Amino acid sequence: MARPALSAVAELLKPITWFPPMWAFGCGVVASGVATEGRWPLILVGVLLAGPLVCASSQAVNDWFDRHVDAINEPQRPIPSGRMPGRWGLGIAILWTLLSLVVAAFLGPWGFAAGLVGLLLAWAYSAPPLRLKQNGWWGNAACGLCYEGLAWVTGAAVMAGGAMPELRSLALALLYSVSAHGIMTLNDFKSVEGDRQMGIASLPVQLGVQSAARTACWVMILPQLCVTGLLVAWQQPLHAVAVAALIALQLVLMRRFLQQPSERAVWYSGFGVPLFVIGMMVSAFALRGAA
Repeated sequence: MARPALSAVAELLKPITWFPPMWAFGCGVVASGVATEGRWPLILVGVLLAGPLVCASSQAVNDWFDRHVDAINEPQRPIPSGRMPGRWGLGIAILWTLLSLVVAAFLGPWGFAAGLVGLLLAWAYSAPPLRLKQNGWWGNAACGLCYEGLAWVTGAAVMAGGAMPELRSLALALLYSVSAHGIMTLNDFKSVEGDRQMGIASLPVQLGVQSAARTACWVMILPQLCVTGLLVAWQQPLHAVAVAALIALQLVLMRRFLQQPSERAVWYSGFGVPLFVIGMMVSAFALRGAA
């Protein structure tokens, strides 16, 4: 059987998508308030797990089970284009999942549990019988939880010696996971036609493009406002002001995005989402300062 080129394997694993969970893992490390001395080997393992392993596994799984949709929306992808022949895509997805579990075992009970849940969500998102991505509400929730919340929890757990992170850190991880649901919706605007043909009820398909765009914006903003309120309650006013300022900038960009959602979803991802992730780190440093 023909083998795929390494360039096709790399494209299947989509390195560009690894940054969000790696960043969220770093936020969990910072939020723990624990000194990093002596923990760098575990931190590096955690970063490897969050991005090049768990996230890459999710991308491979998604590409395999989305190969028919991609044949319509993105025929240049490795599997529909034939550059990933036979069942190589499925084999790589399984191999990367098993490798991720092996690495997660080095991170203690909570680190392993977070990695396991992330992988289960990755398969549930794309693979039958659940295939959560068939419904934009459930699928985007799974992605947001995997990419942001679980990666944050893993980072905090590593710093806590494999124990459960503190409740404030878990609260922020959950809120940013909910907010990431809106960010996941941004990815759906480019594939409305293919999703409609294949029966995938993304939010733009379910609600219409304009309503889905407004919903995504509300879902992105409201949890961040809750974060601001919590930072005030935790007596971190400067951090709260910084997060509020980042929210205000996002609102300015959202106004332009809402004028042409389909055309500007990628544009907003490039300019608005970085403000969101900066806010995550600001919030993490707020917890470190309150520790």
